[in-house]
Amino acid sequence: MIKLTKTLAIAGLALSATVAAPAIAQVQGRVGTASISRAIQGTTALQTAYSQVNQTYNAQIQTAQTKQGELSELLKPFDTDGNGEINETESAALQAAPNFSQIQTLQREIASINDQVTAARVYAVEQVLVQYPTALQEVATQNQVQMVVDPASLQYAVEEADITPLVTTALNAKVPTVGIVPPNGWRPGPNTLQVFQEIQRRALIQQIRDQQAQQQNQQQSTQQQAPAGR
Repeated sequence: MIKLTKTLAIAGLALSATVAAPAIAQVQGRVGTASISRAIQGTTALQTAYSQVNQTYNAQIQTAQTKQGELSELLKPFDTDGNGEINETESAALQAAPNFSQIQTLQREIASINDQVTAARVYAVEQVLVQYPTALQEVATQNQVQMVVDPASLQYAVEEADITPLVTTALNAKVPTVGIVPPNGWRPGPNTLQVFQEIQRRALIQQIRDQQAQQQNQQQSTQQQAPAGR
């Protein structure tokens, strides 16, 4: 299935780590929660790296967005049900089209640019992630926490149990900066990709919330400026 529109990897800044834990009643001492993705997302090094990627690859990102617009226009005639996607039936007609090779070329060009941008961001994430276990252990020891679980796996936890901000602080000290140019032959580990995908998901959600808040503020401002009826 082919989507007519595809958002380029967003610039915002999070892992989906599931920690299997025994019953809390069996643990003697404090129990804390920590989100690996949120801890990494909050680091100065990662946020700076994302900004650097956006600046370094700005021309490529703009080019990819332009090409994506061209691709969407070429695919529209084949989206017979108008759902924004090319299903298997529609794909048969697409592959038989005279401009199919042009569409394939655009897809490859867009994918190549996206791969460059994504690799730079994933590489930055991995450099912070590699220090996470040590940072978490230090924070847990300093705060006498006996067990740390992912907040996503809990039904309830008091706010004070969250040590994620402390882990972010520890990571800032351990990893003040990261590079955005992967070395030749570099390949990210599966954990890195999982963390990166969660960071992108969090960033997209935050971006949508910010846009909604901005629209709401604009609407309120317009309503306040509108003259009262006579």
